[in-house]
Amino acid sequence: MDTWMLVTIIAVGAVAVVIKRLMGEPLNARDLFAPPLVLTGLGIWALTEVKGLTGTDIGWVIAGSVLGVGLGAVRGATIQVYPKEGILYQRYTGKTFLVIIGSLLIMAAFGFLAVHMGMQAEARPINLSIGVGFLGEALVVGARGLSTGVPFAPEKPRRFERPRI
Repeated sequence: MDTWMLVTIIAVGAVAVVIKRLMGEPLNARDLFAPPLVLTGLGIWALTEVKGLTGTDIGWVIAGSVLGVGLGAVRGATIQVYPKEGILYQRYTGKTFLVIIGSLLIMAAFGFLAVHMGMQAEARPINLSIGVGFLGEALVVGARGLSTGVPFAPEKPRRFERPRI
């Protein structure tokens, strides 16, 4: 798949998630953790496809991933987690968007530094960066949700799944 096509698909998906969370949505464990894990897995797979991956590249990827999880965790701390209709909901706040902008600037500066310090630009898969950021967010939001004692929202039925009775 063309790189720009993949970036576009991932960006559209990320914008859709942000819009849903801005409006407020039920907090479902599968929806909270599945996308970041899938994106992170795809990012790791993309790294295996990089020709001539070096120890320097791997070091920068690990450092960038740790930074991404940390920034995602900070973002997760700004998300409103609240009970509604007997289940948990989540909503992005104004602070969340400030953290998103700050995170983008920090990660851009980190990427610039990494490439200028010897990292291959190809060793920076965008899906890995987005995935680890959402993973950090999910870990904090999930922990905050568990601490409330309010149940997570039930899973939505899948398209081709029979309704549970």
